[in-house]
Amino acid sequence: METVTLRGGDLPWQPVSPALVRARLIVLAMTMAIPIVATIVVALVLTPWVWIATGILIVVTAVVGYVVTRQVGAISWIELPEEFVIRKGRVLRSLVAIPYGRLQFVDVQSGPVARAYGIASLQIHTASPQSSGTLPGLPIAQAEELRTRLAALGEAQRAGL
Repeated sequence: METVTLRGGDLPWQPVSPALVRARLIVLAMTMAIPIVATIVVALVLTPWVWIATGILIVVTAVVGYVVTRQVGAISWIELPEEFVIRKGRVLRSLVAIPYGRLQFVDVQSGPVARAYGIASLQIHTASPQSSGTLPGLPIAQAEELRTRLAALGEAQRAGL
């Protein structure tokens, strides 16, 4: 049996799609555009001191953008004989191992930005929230195939096959 660790070991971990970085950066830009534009307008109309807030917002946006690119690179997954494992994080690492026999259902979700980039999230539900997991940034076809395969493995494990 393979040993699963936070560092990964010699297992063939699968990364998520690089399109997830672009999708998350688009959402970040859309979220931060309104406050940045608002501070620019206030700085031009009322007082130049608000330029400080504009600069802070731009720096915060850049830092969050950098963190997003690093975060996405740290998301990976692997299918093992008895469980599905999702690994996330660089500093605060997490490893979720989901036994196939505990799967209740598997969802595929894709919002408008994710669909524009051809990606989806796979959400795996079990009876226990601690053993449930979400895997963002899979190509839509791969997410749908994985959902079908995991659901079948879950049924087979619960049936005792």
